[in-house]
Amino acid sequence: MPLTSAALIRIKTLVIAMAGVLAFHLAGLPLPFLFGPMAALLIAALTRVPLKGVNVVSNAARAILGVAIGASITPALLDQVSSMAITLSAMPIFIAICAVVGVPYFRNFCKFDNATAYYSAIPGGLQDMVLFGKEAGGQVRTISLIQATRLFMFVIVAPFVLTHVYGVSLHNPVGIAASELPLNELLLVPILGGLGWYLGNKINLFGAPMIGPMLLAGAAAFTDVLHARPPQEAILFAQVFVGIGIGVHYSGVTLAELKRDVLAGMGYVVLLGLICAAFVITLTMLGLGDPVSIFLAYAPAGQAEMAVFAIVVGADLGYVVTHHIVRIVLVIIGSPLAASAFKRRRANVKA
Repeated sequence: MPLTSAALIRIKTLVIAMAGVLAFHLAGLPLPFLFGPMAALLIAALTRVPLKGVNVVSNAARAILGVAIGASITPALLDQVSSMAITLSAMPIFIAICAVVGVPYFRNFCKFDNATAYYSAIPGGLQDMVLFGKEAGGQVRTISLIQATRLFMFVIVAPFVLTHVYGVSLHNPVGIAASELPLNELLLVPILGGLGWYLGNKINLFGAPMIGPMLLAGAAAFTDVLHARPPQEAILFAQVFVGIGIGVHYSGVTLAELKRDVLAGMGYVVLLGLICAAFVITLTMLGLGDPVSIFLAYAPAGQAEMAVFAIVVGADLGYVVTHHIVRIVLVIIGSPLAASAFKRRRANVKA
């Protein structure tokens, strides 16, 4: 049976991504399994090579990270929840400031319409912001490129901050080799990951491929059934497809989009970086947590990407992901309300 054109593009995308992994590995660059695919696919996109991700495999990678996060949900983590109260309660303020700074930037400086400006400025999940932006009448391609640029730039900047500001290493082992884990622990990874993903979809849980396995693995870890994260081979596999997920969003980018949307996104990343730095410095000076964990908790990138960094540098994974989940929940709650408001405004203008 001959392969379809879409299947051939996906195969080509995987080959380019793995070439990126190999190139970064041979060059001795940090996090080759994450940065290699990102860089290779960005170059391919800029040279007009068609790219396509593999959603099922990418979601499987997120399920692995969900199990890794869930393994850190132990009674000891729950004992820390009260100490997170202030930093968690600061998250709505952080999101509000991002909106207050970002919407005028995109609306007045970049000349976007209101809906496009709003969903470009809010640091939520990329897919969520694109869907809500479409519902609100925003420019889907613009929102997608700006949100992808936010993720890409913060994933690139975070290692520099971690190594040069906090002095941590990015070459730490990401886990125990599969050969060193008991068979029952290895079997729990696909069981908890697959079942959590399935049940999450069934109840329409936001971020089901990652959050579902996280909750199920968390219950297993809390009840002393799960005792270890997925093996390092699984974590490296997850890194590859997280990197692919970011890189393919630039597929088909034009020179006009580079000049308008990607540059606008890069300008906003600078503003977001200043907001993030202000919060991280303030919360650290108040002694409200480990500086590295606070930085990763407030870095406005994806929870999957920051989970990878937390694993690599040995930060408090539960602390980091808890803050990102709160951020995403708050954004998801507010986004439909904003979309309804934009739709009513458009209807009034037409009337």
